[in-house]
Amino acid sequence: MRPPSGVSLVIPAWNETDAIGPLLEEIAPDSVDRVFVVVGAADDPTAEVARRHGADVLVQRARGYGAACWTGVEYALRHGARVVAFLDGDYSDPPAALPRMLARIDSGEADLVLGCRDLRHYPNALPRYARIGNAFVCWALNLVLGTDFRDLPSCKAIRAQSLVKLDMREMTYGWTVEMLAKAARHGMRVQQVDIEYRPRRGGRSKVSGNPRASAAAACKLLACALSYAL
Repeated sequence: MRPPSGVSLVIPAWNETDAIGPLLEEIAPDSVDRVFVVVGAADDPTAEVARRHGADVLVQRARGYGAACWTGVEYALRHGARVVAFLDGDYSDPPAALPRMLARIDSGEADLVLGCRDLRHYPNALPRYARIGNAFVCWALNLVLGTDFRDLPSCKAIRAQSLVKLDMREMTYGWTVEMLAKAARHGMRVQQVDIEYRPRRGGRSKVSGNPRASAAAACKLLACALSYAL
């Protein structure tokens, strides 16, 4: 029997029946102990696919990306997670990057590791308007905090103790911005690792696939960045 890794993986996945199976199949069995797939409703067909691939399926209690992440975090902490990792459920984040990211935490180098999206191989995986919005929010965050964040990625890993200290409150798409801003203000060791970002499998992104939704999300992220940074 393999020793426990102490890592729980949280994957928000809403209507991702085409993507969730292939994504879960790529997770190295010795890299994480538990995989929590969080769906928006009990009747989401994503849930059945995830169960067939061995994941624990959770239904978030409130709307929003942050609420989905927090639902998974609560269960991870309840099951004694040492580290909590996050991936998006649309296949764009490569599970193969997790061991490299987790090694930074295991070695004591980092409390939080960000999987920054490298678009060199798949430049169209993230629309231009989404890249511009992301870069602008990072610029604002760095300006106020004096940091050098390159991305606001969905792929990340954090020590469970550090995550508890952050006292996360943002239940919308501002979840990652809040995490980065609070980590900087707490003086946590943050490292950034480039990962090969890929095109999603099936469906359409709820945010980056829609210019209007992407613009609204960028405004929300900017407001969160200024609020938590100041």
